[in-house]
Amino acid sequence: MKIGIVCYPTFGGSGVVATELGKALAKKGHQVHFITYSQPTRLDFFNENLFYHQVDVRTYPLFQYPPYELVLSSKMVDVVKYEKLDVLHVHYAIPHASAAYMAKQILATEGISIPVVTTLHGTDITLVGKDASFAPVVTFSINASDGITAVSENLRTETYDYFNITKDIKVIPNFVDLDRFKRQKKEHFKRAICPNDECMIVHASNFRRVKRVEDVVRVFDKVRKKVPAKLLMVGDGPERSNVEKLCRELGACEDIRFLGKLEAIEEVLSVADLFLMPSEKESFGLAALEAMACEVPVVTSNAGGLPELNIDGETGYVLPVGDIEGMTEKSIYILSSPERLDAFKKRALARAKEFEVSHIVPLYEKLYQEVLDKQKNVALS
Repeated sequence: MKIGIVCYPTFGGSGVVATELGKALAKKGHQVHFITYSQPTRLDFFNENLFYHQVDVRTYPLFQYPPYELVLSSKMVDVVKYEKLDVLHVHYAIPHASAAYMAKQILATEGISIPVVTTLHGTDITLVGKDASFAPVVTFSINASDGITAVSENLRTETYDYFNITKDIKVIPNFVDLDRFKRQKKEHFKRAICPNDECMIVHASNFRRVKRVEDVVRVFDKVRKKVPAKLLMVGDGPERSNVEKLCRELGACEDIRFLGKLEAIEEVLSVADLFLMPSEKESFGLAALEAMACEVPVVTSNAGGLPELNIDGETGYVLPVGDIEGMTEKSIYILSSPERLDAFKKRALARAKEFEVSHIVPLYEKLYQEVLDKQKNVALS
């Protein structure tokens, strides 16, 4: 099968999932064509079945904002025609689903039919999509898609609540590559950060306000006063300066390290004892799943799809958004007993195995075949 994948090429969850899906499909023999404005962050290895097509966004004095959606549609048309794609899979509704619809209509005028699968990832529905200026386009684009997926039951429900969607939305959860995300022997790294055998706590995100990064620091500051610990902050974003200021105010800077954006985050997770994710919105919680795959228990908020992933009391704990005291209490409980911590680590890994990539990719393959068969039936009728 020849599959076109359209995504944002950034460190965000939607881009990561789209890229990892494409890589997994390529390994299974499918020909995968990425269409986006720069090379996806995790598209980091060579495979004869992987191709990248750059969307060239040019600036003109007439445009205050370059019309990316129009250029993207044109690029989709070009790639579908000349690479003879079977299906287009767009990740994140805005603007990819509407761009795909336009491309599909243009191709139809040339006698080319291409089914479009749209995967909803979260903020395209819960934040951006709810904006009145986007809502009509989001609703139309989703309903115009031939196949629709959401990464959690919660996101599926919210999509039906927010928009007048008339089509079925299938839940296909995010996944993890256990060949990559597994606990590695990195004791030397942990000794360098925790020379006195302190516990290692990790947070990873894009440091946006919705991630509630300040809550991470406040929880950690309370934990370290009961259990010797260090905190590694992985990622970067608009809230970093505020968080660094908070660290100084709390006098916690000596126990916190900001590592910036890391490609090999599994190396950090391999020495972690606990992962904190207090997000206000989280459609699935991919970063938490990757931590669990590296045998790290997680303490999360109850936002979005997190309770579907993190089993309260087994793989970690789920607390209300903003419950700093509760997250502190549960973090201390996990870390204060080596035997208890080890049990949580084993259960976290067992849960992560349920989301191994080999279990999830066939669900997408089945959906691709379903929309292709539907298209053929329409053509024959």
